[in-house]
Amino acid sequence: MKHFLNTGDYTRNELQAMLDDARRLKESPYGKALEGKTVALLFLNNSLRTRTSFDVGAQQLGGHAVVLSPSGGMWPLEFEDGVVMDGEAEEHVAEAAGVLSRYCDIIGIRAFPKFIDWQVDRQDRILNSFAKYASVPVINMETITHPCQEMAHILTLQEHFEKQGRGALDGKKFVLTWTYHPKPLNTAVANSALVIAAKFGMDVTLLCPTPEYILDERYMSQARADAEAQGHTVTISHDITDAYQGADVIYAKSWGALPYFGNWEPEKPIRDAHKHFIVDEPKMALTNEALVSHCLPMRRNVKMTDAVFDSPACIAYDEAENRLHVQKAIMKALVR
Repeated sequence: MKHFLNTGDYTRNELQAMLDDARRLKESPYGKALEGKTVALLFLNNSLRTRTSFDVGAQQLGGHAVVLSPSGGMWPLEFEDGVVMDGEAEEHVAEAAGVLSRYCDIIGIRAFPKFIDWQVDRQDRILNSFAKYASVPVINMETITHPCQEMAHILTLQEHFEKQGRGALDGKKFVLTWTYHPKPLNTAVANSALVIAAKFGMDVTLLCPTPEYILDERYMSQARADAEAQGHTVTISHDITDAYQGADVIYAKSWGALPYFGNWEPEKPIRDAHKHFIVDEPKMALTNEALVSHCLPMRRNVKMTDAVFDSPACIAYDEAENRLHVQKAIMKALVR
C-alpha cells in the first residue's frame, strides 16, 4: 500500500505516469475505477477547489465521497501518542484512522499548520499520523505541502508548452515568486512548487524579498538534489529584474517568513515594504513570453494585476480544472 503524501516520495517517471493518465481521464471523464469504493475527505480547514474536485472526481469514477469536518459534528481528535486524554480531544487519531479504514478505501487529509511553532508544524503530525494508523491509502489535500495542486500545475504547463510548440519542461526557467499578502500565509504551495519544478527538470529561481523568506531547508535541499541530478539549478534571488529576465514560467504565491513563524508582528514591516513584488505587466515584459499562474484563491491587484491575470498568458483556470483530472488519476493509482 502506498500513500500520496508528497511528490518527493515518487520518481519523475511515476508522477508522469499519473499525469499521462490524467490526460486520458480529461478526454474520457467517466469510468469505473472507483466503483464500489468510498473516499473519506477530512477537512480541518476551508476548501473550495479541493473539496469540489475530489468529490466530483470520486463520483465520475463510480465512487462515493464522504466529507468530514469538525464543524460537521466530527469528534475533536488527539494526535500525540502516549498522551493522557483529559483535554478537549474525545478521540485519538489511531482510532479515527482505524475506523475510517474499515469504512473507506481512501482517506484524504487537509490540515493547515497551527502557526505557533514551525519546528512542530514542519513535522506534519496530522497527515503523518493518519498515514501511520490507516490501513488504506492516505492523500495529502494540503498540509505543509500541497502535492495535488502542483501535479495540476505541471500537467497544465506540459499542455500549454506542447500546444505552443515549445517542447518539454526540461531547461525552462521557472520563477517561483513571493507576492505580498496582508496576512502571513502557509508555505505549502511554495514548498511543493519548488520541489516539483526541480523534479521535472526546470531551472528554478526562488524570488523573495529578503533571506527571511527562503523556504524550509528540507525543501530547498530536495529541490537542489533533484535539479542537480538532471543537470539543472536552483537559484535564490532578491532581484526582481534579474529573476524575471528570460523566464518561461512565473508562479506567484505569498507565504510568511519562517524566522517569524508564530510571531508575525515583527515580520509585518518587511512584508508591507515589498508590495511591489506584485506580478504586473512591466515585469511580465521582461520574460520569455512566460506562462503565469497562481493556485487560487488570489487577491486581485495585490498578488497579480487584473491585466496579467486576465491575459492569455495566465493559465490559472486551466490549472484549477486540472486539479480534478490529476486527483482522479491519483485516486485510481492508489486503489489498484
